[in-house]
Amino acid sequence: MNKPDITDKDVIYEDNHLIAINKRAGDIVQVDETGDLSLEDMVRAYLKKKYDKPNDAYVGVIHRLDRPVSGMILFAKTSKALERMNKFFQDRSVKKTYFAIVRQRPRNREGKLINWLIRNRQTRVTKAFPREVKGGTYAELDYMLVGELNGFYLLRIEPLTGRTHQIRAQLAAMGCPIVGDNKYGYPRGSSLGSICLHSRSLVFTHPIKKEKTELVASLPKDGFWDKFESLLR
Repeated sequence: MNKPDITDKDVIYEDNHLIAINKRAGDIVQVDETGDLSLEDMVRAYLKKKYDKPNDAYVGVIHRLDRPVSGMILFAKTSKALERMNKFFQDRSVKKTYFAIVRQRPRNREGKLINWLIRNRQTRVTKAFPREVKGGTYAELDYMLVGELNGFYLLRIEPLTGRTHQIRAQLAAMGCPIVGDNKYGYPRGSSLGSICLHSRSLVFTHPIKKEKTELVASLPKDGFWDKFESLLR
């Protein structure tokens, strides 16, 4: 069960314009049909308490992560920062890096995946096709094998487009479903409701300060991800 709030330990970065959180797997970014407490609301409550605000704090959702995914997520604290960051993401000027753990070794140590995605709104599953299909959405990512540990493989992923379930669908189509992601072909799900996909970092130009900003989210301390820290040194 997820904790109903965030603390200073969850905050990766904060200034007057932005706040970055190391999201726990299982937290939802925005309220959905489950009615569960959202990360957006947790951040709002955190800021309200921290700065003793009489009214609600402004929190703008810039981008999203799937519920079972952990790691870096950025929120805006002002409408100006939200507008500019939204444009940066739309223009693909934000560099996003993820880590994924898979059980099947990729055929090539590194490569580029290009697919066309079709989303089934009933099952909420995205299927990746190797060539253009009617109604399909173009998706592109780069991957590199970082290392192997006890029969598991750590991949670094850089998505060049931002599609729903893109990384999950494209890796599954390559024959490398993410550990724990039984929705996309891994044989077993996680009892924690998580998959081994972690939003590692964002690199972008600060929307107000105009400075290059690089933010990094540490790996989850869950007894499994911890073992892969040695591959990052």
